[in-house]
Amino acid sequence: MVHVRTVDGKPTYFGNAGALYMNAMTWWDHRTLSIWSQPLGEAISGVRAGARLEPLPAQVIAWGPWLASHPQTFVMTNDLERMGRRRQAFREGFVIGIVLGDAAKAYPFETVAAAGAVNDQVGGFPVLVWAAGEEYAAYLRRVGDRVLTFRRDGDSLRDQETGSTWDPRLGLATAGPLAGEVLPAAPSHTSYDWAWRDFYPDAPIYGE
Repeated sequence: MVHVRTVDGKPTYFGNAGALYMNAMTWWDHRTLSIWSQPLGEAISGVRAGARLEPLPAQVIAWGPWLASHPQTFVMTNDLERMGRRRQAFREGFVIGIVLGDAAKAYPFETVAAAGAVNDQVGGFPVLVWAAGEEYAAYLRRVGDRVLTFRRDGDSLRDQETGSTWDPRLGLATAGPLAGEVLPAAPSHTSYDWAWRDFYPDAPIYGE
């Protein structure tokens, strides 16, 4: 998950608080030592209790496709010997969570990967959830006033309304009548299903 780290109009530095809140990590901010819930992006104790960070859409995709599309990308470190070559293991029990306004819904990673693309609604918003291997992305499946329905087509996606081909990693139409259009990203993050239920006990999980 990614948040804008501006609080009260000022860039704010955060550190790992080393404690869990409802089975999820917490941060502390360097200015006031307030404690923040990572999934909520909300201060849960201290001077800033109740303050919230603005969430940013984020996704997990392979480095090669990302770099090809964003060649000027900066990385935290290129010291591979120190950083190692960790692989994210999306295993049984992982979900892709989407929160839009007051509505939330989670999608089991394995279910989405098996389907290739899931077309659904979250709080009245039409969403597309895509997963393959260790990658995932979530979008609002709307272009202008048109709601689109997607299916997997090899390594790409195709919408049934126009037959346009889409890059699922970028949400970009690469061929067809909608070529050049980009789907808006939906705020999403991955979590274990039991941790998700702690924060959103009444939110549905796709397929259940």
